[in-house]
Amino acid sequence: MPETKAQDFISIKDQHFVLKGKPYFFLGTNFWYGINLAAEKSGDRDRLIRELDRLKDLGINNLRIMAGSEGPDTEPWRMAPALQPELGIYNKDLLQGLDFLLKEMGKRKMYAVMCLNNFWPWSGGMAQYVNWYELGQIPYPPPAKNGSWSKYQLYTARFYKNKTAKEAFKKHIKKIVGRKNSYTGIAYKDDPTIMAWQLANEPRGIIYKKIFNKWIDRTAKLIKSIDSNHLVTVGSEGKTHTTFTGNQVKKNHSSTAIDYMTIHLWVQNWEWFDPENPNETLTKAKEKATKYIEKHLKYANKMNMPMVLEEFGISRDGNLHSANTSTQIRDDFYQFVFNKLHELASNKQPLVGGNFWAWGGEGRPREPKAIWQVGDDFIGDPPHEYQGWYSVFDTDESTLKVIKTYTEKMNALSED
Repeated sequence: MPETKAQDFISIKDQHFVLKGKPYFFLGTNFWYGINLAAEKSGDRDRLIRELDRLKDLGINNLRIMAGSEGPDTEPWRMAPALQPELGIYNKDLLQGLDFLLKEMGKRKMYAVMCLNNFWPWSGGMAQYVNWYELGQIPYPPPAKNGSWSKYQLYTARFYKNKTAKEAFKKHIKKIVGRKNSYTGIAYKDDPTIMAWQLANEPRGIIYKKIFNKWIDRTAKLIKSIDSNHLVTVGSEGKTHTTFTGNQVKKNHSSTAIDYMTIHLWVQNWEWFDPENPNETLTKAKEKATKYIEKHLKYANKMNMPMVLEEFGISRDGNLHSANTSTQIRDDFYQFVFNKLHELASNKQPLVGGNFWAWGGEGRPREPKAIWQVGDDFIGDPPHEYQGWYSVFDTDESTLKVIKTYTEKMNALSED
């Protein structure tokens, strides 16, 4: 078993990531379903190997992955099978899949951001933890019939005040953060392949701002008490387009156990960009995106933290969902975001990494715009979203060219 040293782990100095004494900049992707592909029985390890090789060939060395998913597997719009199909019961195939994924990433010198929970229902997440202790049905948002995003969020935010739900999640943290890899024999806390632990995907305080911030602090400190080698981050979108989220950027990142800041950028979801009217709206969307990034850079500087743009995406031309349709608008937008990222990183600003949403690879929707079902390929679009919407496929040659151009530029900054 190789001996690890402090310099083998990604750390922070002067609002920048450092690896082996050099700056670490990255342009990576979201590969949330990696754990499911990596499962020996229910997954597709041959495809996983091919996808990791493709990503490495593109110059990508940073993957944001799910390290938690909750059942029951019979619930709709969920990645299935789940890592925790029942409360406190774990799917061994998925646990070993996570081990295998980290092993294969380590062989390729790729680094993982490990997301432990989810505010949204596509992996079970906080809503499922609440539901395990409270009677009744989860009020699912669309595509559920008559689904309401606001009702779902109010329900999910009850997680922060439900002591038993929070205790159950603490047990999950202890199990995963305290795990030893069954293939390598390396404890997760000693594995340099892991860059950071993330509390959740897009956690929102909603109407429970105060206890939300307490939960962030206590949960981050719990992780640090188990694992002192790795970074910890919230997984926040930042100060989004609506105050309903209850997000407070400075307070959400004020814990001494939170190491860096994240933001997400969704010009289409936030109705800054209209794919049916791209000529009129793309320029304004870019302007708003620039202001959003710069606003959060000011927060990062005030808090003396690095910042990562860990989610952004845009649809194919005309909002189509088939892999054989054009991506001219996406290529343009990706180039704009990547260029902004590289420009700021080059100028010593603390925006030091980015992950596009999301890698679809060789997977394909059962049919364009289908809703995912068990047995369908995992691609970049989570099960509750129309399949093919934001996925970057292995045949999107023009998009891949843009990605490779900028991964090379970002990786070159790490050599300076």
